[in-house]
Amino acid sequence: MFNEKAIISRWVADIYDQNETGTEDVEFLLSVIGPEPKRILEVACGSGRILVPLAKAGHTVTGIDADECMLAKIPAKAKGKGNCDCLANIEWRAADAVHDDWGAGYDTVVLAGNILYNIVSDMDYAQAQALFIHKAAAALKPGGCVYIDYQPGNCYPARPRKSPPKSRGERVVWEGTDSAGNFGRMILLDNAYDKKTRLSAFTRRFELTLPSGETIRQDIPCVKHFASLGQLHGWLAEAGLAVEREYGDYRRSPIGRKTCRAIILARKGAR
Repeated sequence: MFNEKAIISRWVADIYDQNETGTEDVEFLLSVIGPEPKRILEVACGSGRILVPLAKAGHTVTGIDADECMLAKIPAKAKGKGNCDCLANIEWRAADAVHDDWGAGYDTVVLAGNILYNIVSDMDYAQAQALFIHKAAAALKPGGCVYIDYQPGNCYPARPRKSPPKSRGERVVWEGTDSAGNFGRMILLDNAYDKKTRLSAFTRRFELTLPSGETIRQDIPCVKHFASLGQLHGWLAEAGLAVEREYGDYRRSPIGRKTCRAIILARKGAR
């Protein structure tokens, strides 16, 4: 997920599933796209937290993700009735969303889980964000929709009025023990924001203690871009996508100073 070592990647996949158990975003997505069966692509589907409920709701879904440790968790979640057979309307594959093809002919492309803030690439970050929008448009059939759920940083508004706070300390994001008995922490260190470039730079640190007592630590420098609502609208328009609906939270509030998300449904022209 973060270009970490293999043993850390396995820890991340386990701890992600332990911590990311909320369903509010999934329920909201289902309500926005509606019950009519659709052919859906989810980009960066991870361990299937969103992908599997979409399939269980009757949609035909495809997920792509670069992290094979996360993808390996999908089969157990994709069981059908009686916990016997896997759902027939779900598939997933390993793919680099920046460099690999997404396919075509989808009714809906889902960019959820704040993926626009969590792209892993050596490309200029804003360029990578714009690329995701354009690739989503290319993957849609005429009249299809892209669904974006974007939360830049720690509940920071999509239309920022001031700089996010700087932090020279550490913040523990995840802490826990994986299925192999490895105890670890994921920590964010030394966050700094450049108001002019809208870039946030920080260090993501992983610390693991193995059952043997061996310790592993890896520091990964990270740079993220806080795309503004105006930038999102511009990229969507350039890609031939027209915004139909947008919300600032899962209560369907308009995007504003007191909301922390940009949830957008945009439709591709029917040409």
